[in-house]
Order: sequence, then C-alpha cells, then structure tokens
Amino acid sequence: MKKCIILANGKPPHKSVIEYLKKKNYLTLLCADGGTNSAGRLKIIPDFIIGDFDSISEPTLNKFKSSSKIIQIKRQNDTDVEKCLKFAIRKKFNEAILLGVTGNRLDHTFCNLGIVLKFFNRIKLGIIAENSILTPYTGNIELKTHPNETISLYGLDNKTKIKSFELKYPLKNVTLPFGKKESTSNVALSNPLHIQVKGGIIFIIRDYQTIKKYDLL
Repeated sequence: MKKCIILANGKPPHKSVIEYLKKKNYLTLLCADGGTNSAGRLKIIPDFIIGDFDSISEPTLNKFKSSSKIIQIKRQNDTDVEKCLKFAIRKKFNEAILLGVTGNRLDHTFCNLGIVLKFFNRIKLGIIAENSILTPYTGNIELKTHPNETISLYGLDNKTKIKSFELKYPLKNVTLPFGKKESTSNVALSNPLHIQVKGGIIFIIRDYQTIKKYDLL
C-alpha cells in the first residue's frame, strides 16, 4: 500500500503532523506549488514539487533543486492539488492525506472539499486541518473508535442514506442533505463503530489528537 502526503499552499500544519504521518507509512511528500514555501519554513524536504509555479518563491525553488524532483505543469484547467493527485495516481499511490488545503481563502477550502469528492473513486483521500481529520466514505464502514469519541457526519444530498445504531444519536436510515440537516458532535458508543452509507458519499470528521493518541488512523 503506497501512501503519500500532499502539502498545499493554505495554512500549514505543525511539523509534528507530518512526522506522525510518516510513522504511519505516508512516506512520500508531494508539495503543491506554494506548499513548498511551507515545507521550507518547516525544514522538511519534499520528494516532489509539482505545479505551475505561480506561488512558490524563487529562493525556495532554488533551495530544493538539488534535493527534490521538480515537475512544472503549466496547464490551468486544474489546481496544483489536482496536479499532485493525478501524479500520485499515475505513480500507483493508493492513499493520500491533504495538508494545507484550508486557510484564509474560503473559496480554496471549498474547492479542496470538492476535490476530495472528485477523486473519491480514484484514490483514498483524507484532510487534516487544525485539529480535525476529514474522510469521505460510502458503503459498509467499520471505524476503530475510542469510548465517547466525538464524531460528526455530513451528507451531501437527499439520496444518500445513513444508518448506525452505535451512536449516541442513532441514524436510522436517514439523509443528511447539505444545508438542511447534519449530525454534528455525535458520540461513538462502541468500538468498532459500524456505519452503512447507501446511494452516495458522506464526510466524517473526527478529532485529530484523539486519532493520534489512541492510534485510530
């Protein structure tokens, strides 16, 4: 199972997040254009630097020329994060964690949430931002949990039905259409937690520190 980290140009993670992911076998770091600036500040060497290079500083690019594989892709019909994902898929990576994909640009944040959906059937994705980890799911799901762990579930449309009786607030074959209904700050009552999703994709958001402390990734 090949796993990678993609570091984008939004709010950078703490270096400890990347170190933790490396221990969980996310061994390859791809920087999406300006994400390389964050890698430089964190004193982390990317394996690959990919993008149209409209955001990376010239001193940073020069700094990594001898240590990183640099791939410039000038096309403008996809984002630098998408360029990284397409590269990862070509290189047969099975999983990727996206970092630096949120921040002070709400449009970028919203775009990157859409990218998680866009690539759902091509590579397993997750986002870590601040103290949260977001993962998309469909089908029959079994999650390792910690007693009384907070877990939030978000649907996207009226067709996706969700079932779980192992939550404090059970989901009895319900829909959670975006902008109408959600299951924020629910609580896991069992380990493992079983969730059934039919007809679409949902987002599950969990506490990163809990995931890390109890080795639930």
